[in-house]
Amino acid sequence: MIVETMIEDARWEEVALETLAESSVAATLAHLGLGHDWEVSLLACDDARIASLNGDFRKKPQPTNVLSWPSEERGAEDDGAEPAPPDPDGDTELGDIAIAWETCVREAEVGDKPLSDHVTHLLVHATLHLLGYDHTRNADAALMEGLEREILGKMGLPDPYSM
Repeated sequence: MIVETMIEDARWEEVALETLAESSVAATLAHLGLGHDWEVSLLACDDARIASLNGDFRKKPQPTNVLSWPSEERGAEDDGAEPAPPDPDGDTELGDIAIAWETCVREAEVGDKPLSDHVTHLLVHATLHLLGYDHTRNADAALMEGLEREILGKMGLPDPYSM
């Protein structure tokens, strides 16, 4: 598994983002039994950059904590169903993730969470999006949040939804 990290905002060095990204993506893939040499690209940016990306791709020109772009559509048709896993014989690229410094710091402070724990949660969350999980529909959201809790628990982190 390879996470190619591009750090546009040097403040991300404060939380050893490359290490957090590798461990978060690896834990997510391992939990789902996806032991293949998958690739993820990560952009570590600021609020201005992610607001631009959010405007371009989601027509919401404001900052957000994390964005993800799967390399292909893997979402489940039925609400609450597991998405189709990536083809181990196909393209190894799972997709791209962008994460914004100021929003992550603000959310961690408001939630009284260590920044590294919050960032780890967001990277697990974004990796699940790359794998076709979503939270638009109720049963999909329950499935995705349950996976996040399990993965983070195995990593020794608290339930992000109980805080």
